[in-house]
Amino acid sequence: MNSGYKQGPLPTGNPLANALVVVVGALAIGVSLVLGMVAFVVLGSVVLVLAAIVAIRLWWFQRGLKKQGRNRSSARSDRQEDGVIEGEFRIVSADKDSSESR
Repeated sequence: MNSGYKQGPLPTGNPLANALVVVVGALAIGVSLVLGMVAFVVLGSVVLVLAAIVAIRLWWFQRGLKKQGRNRSSARSDRQEDGVIEGEFRIVSADKDSSESR
């Protein structure tokens, strides 16, 4: 049989050293948990702030698109009420009379 199992899980027979190992181990576990929670909260905060920035940016972009849509539709309805047809033209060939008079 192994002699380590006879003494128990702690390496020394000194009760003060065993108590110190238990206290230091408990403190190490506690500090690890606290630092883990702090890191989790910081990471979660960064993710929430970035998500809020993206959401605000998308809202602002959609707001601008809606404004442009309203402006275009109101401009179209105004032109239709006035009977104005908007378009572009290009002169294909000039008249001989108009070029000679210039």
